Amino acid sequence: MVFVQYILLRRDISSVLNWPLGAIVAQGCHAATAAITSYLTHPDTVCYLKEISRMHKIVLGVDNEEQLKNIAQKLKDANIDYYLWTEQPENVYTALATRPYEKSMIQSHFKGLKLLS
Repeated sequence: MVFVQYILLRRDISSVLNWPLGAIVAQGCHAATAAITSYLTHPDTVCYLKEISRMHKIVLGVDNEEQLKNIAQKLKDANIDYYLWTEQPENVYTALATRPYEKSMIQSHFKGLKLLS
């Protein structure tokens, strides 16, 4: 069984907010850590963390904050557990990460999104 964690990052952060690459990477790290911590006792998270050297993360890009919020709502409607990271003091949504899921159970929710590049 393959468990994955999806991480979505806004592509427009570097241009709109003028953030450097390191700050953008940090947003994904914040969201991933928050999602793992929020669902730490979930059986899928427990399994995911048992094999640290075999973790799978899929990092996808979204165009802007609006698209990120729309995807968050769709995940909520589908009962998919996630954490939507809000960067402070800017008070903007920058990233979203799911808790670990069996890949076959979650991948369809991210069709049409491309790997972040």
